[in-house]
Amino acid sequence: MDTERDQMRPRARVEDIVVQTLPDEVLVYDLKRHKAHCLNPTAALVWKHCDGQTTAAELVHILQQDMRVPVPEEVVWLALQQLRKARLLAEPGHVPGGEDKISRREVVRRLGWATAVALPLVTSIIAPTASEAASCLSSGSSCITSAQCCSGVCSAFTCT
Repeated sequence: MDTERDQMRPRARVEDIVVQTLPDEVLVYDLKRHKAHCLNPTAALVWKHCDGQTTAAELVHILQQDMRVPVPEEVVWLALQQLRKARLLAEPGHVPGGEDKISRREVVRRLGWATAVALPLVTSIIAPTASEAASCLSSGSSCITSAQCCSGVCSAFTCT
């Protein structure tokens, strides 16, 4: 690892978010952007330890201890990149050393398929606001489920 990257101390965002820990994932809802993020166990572990004190190099060791297998540093950088893109880190910035973009495909290519299961994954969706979620489709509108229609009936992809 290079020294500048080694000493990076990422900090997770704590303001304007709601966190729900589930058995196999962590859900983070961004109250400002109305986005829901699902962190797999690897991404969740990295995010949990982004306290502004733990260095990126220490994150590698934390992952290795938790997974009980050697973890390449690229896994941590991929996690940090995804967390940054999801705006779950307090100080966005870039990855020191010029590696701003690390793809899952590239990490799998370099490290092999055996590491694919341990790769971090942050998936995000835009959640509707309360008023959007409460609205329904009028008669004649295109629909997929009956729950979308004000009448409660979706027939042949049209609200009746």
